[in-house]
Amino acid sequence: MRKAKLRLRNAAGITLAEAMIAIFLTGLVSAAVFKVYVDQHKNWMIQEGITDMQQNARGAIDELTRYIRMAGYNLPPGINPVEGHNTDPDTIMIALCPDHGRAALEHDMLSPSEPLRCDGHNLLDFKEGQWLYIYSPDSGGGEFFQVSSIDAGAFEIGHAYTPLSISYPHGSIILPIQSMKYYIDFSDSLHPNLMLQLLGQNPVVYAEDVDDIQFKYRMKNESVLDEPVIPSNVREILITVMTRSSQPDPDMPDPYRHRSFASRVNLRNLDIRCNEG
Repeated sequence: MRKAKLRLRNAAGITLAEAMIAIFLTGLVSAAVFKVYVDQHKNWMIQEGITDMQQNARGAIDELTRYIRMAGYNLPPGINPVEGHNTDPDTIMIALCPDHGRAALEHDMLSPSEPLRCDGHNLLDFKEGQWLYIYSPDSGGGEFFQVSSIDAGAFEIGHAYTPLSISYPHGSIILPIQSMKYYIDFSDSLHPNLMLQLLGQNPVVYAEDVDDIQFKYRMKNESVLDEPVIPSNVREILITVMTRSSQPDPDMPDPYRHRSFASRVNLRNLDIRCNEG
């Protein structure tokens, strides 16, 4: 009986060698599991970055296409519908005029500094600080000005911020022309952004992590230029937008991943102008 108890006591517990082997195997399995987790997490982050890149590029090029297609809409003579600068990344400026929010002078101006009298016109679409364009159909000339005050009851638009250069006659048209400039801002070299700047306003981020944008212009004679010499002769714009991942990828030599998207935009309003001419 005593010998049996002694054998059981000697068999109880584990030896130091067994414990070391168990720790080694546990560490080996844990390391393998952790490595699988890290790889899977890395792949997930890469796919998330690629998805963000694609969404940024598609969103940017879709919006650019929509607004560029409207270039020249309702514009009076004398305003370029599109201006391109081959600055690599390129810069583009487009102009259009919405259907709403316009008025006309119902009295001759006695001096360039007096308010614009638009009797009978709805001025509720205008607001202080807005930039408008006044155009005289008789002379074919016009200029931009900033609204300093709106008196809807008296039908008067003040422009004390930017006095006009001439006294405009009765029948001159006041238009809410939209002028938009798109360019790449490299102020933050790690996160370059596509910027949008409206007339008289500070630029805002239009799309994040866009490091290149290129425009080419097909003219009405079918030539393709990097920069249009005569903007009114542009018939189609070819757009290429390149985005980068928001975070670097150590496996990439760049070390950022890139995606590029392209689009072609027919300037239908300029075609209409050409046909009407």
